Amino acid sequence: MSTTTSASPQTAQEVLVGTDWVASHQNDSNIRVVEVDVDTKAYNEGHVPNAVGWAWDTQLCDTVRRDIVPKGAFERLMGESGITPNTTVILYGDNNNWFAAWAFWQLKVYGHKDVRLMNGGRKKWIAEGRELSTQPVKPQATTYQAKDADTSLRAFLPEVMKAAAERSQQMVDVRSPQEFSGELLAPPGLPETCQRGGHIPSAKNIPWAKACNEDGTFKSPADLKTLYGAAGITGEKPIIAYCRIGERSSHTWFVLKYLLGYKNVKNYDGSWTEYGNLVGVSVEKP
Repeated sequence: MSTTTSASPQTAQEVLVGTDWVASHQNDSNIRVVEVDVDTKAYNEGHVPNAVGWAWDTQLCDTVRRDIVPKGAFERLMGESGITPNTTVILYGDNNNWFAAWAFWQLKVYGHKDVRLMNGGRKKWIAEGRELSTQPVKPQATTYQAKDADTSLRAFLPEVMKAAAERSQQMVDVRSPQEFSGELLAPPGLPETCQRGGHIPSAKNIPWAKACNEDGTFKSPADLKTLYGAAGITGEKPIIAYCRIGERSSHTWFVLKYLLGYKNVKNYDGSWTEYGNLVGVSVEKP
């Protein structure tokens, strides 16, 4: 896999679109709206008209080994979704765009140029009483060729352990305070877990949801800068975000890299289900 740093990222103004914008452009030929939910049944209950649905647990991961979706499977998914390298992909989902942000991160790993999140996600679209469709969408298939995976956007275990030992990078744990302290091993009802509770030494706990307003939209850049700055996360040092399996930390990665424009931000998608299961490695508790 390539380790070459990707081209200049899109700006904050280029990665977020409002529900009004999506309603006006959902049928444009060069736009593909995609729903990615924690609850993979939600799409069938009603989605943005002309949006396709992706299942995070089968289509956005390697189903044989623990990893992101392999390049070949990614190319097939994009092609089956009617997406070309020049298509503008608009992602949205439930839980304030949890897994939509995870999909955004993977599209950037594979070099897709124009990817955006619908600000407020499924929650805001429904709250505004906008049209929902229960009809599955089957676009005309395309042939999609992805770039080699850009691993500069990912943190792997050796780098994480080195960063923790040397304090050379800042670690942001985006889980709940109860997970960070070790009181909980995983959020209720979620099966992926660990043998030891706690957090990576030196990590700062800034729960992912603090980046959002009540309506599911992202807070302003000024408010976000204050939120992370209060914990000493200013972008002056490289940053690694992690959670339990990498989806919530994708959300924080998106905030830090795109909404705040911090240059060196990585998502550690191994996260606590990897680190909290390591033999012979100490974890930290308050």
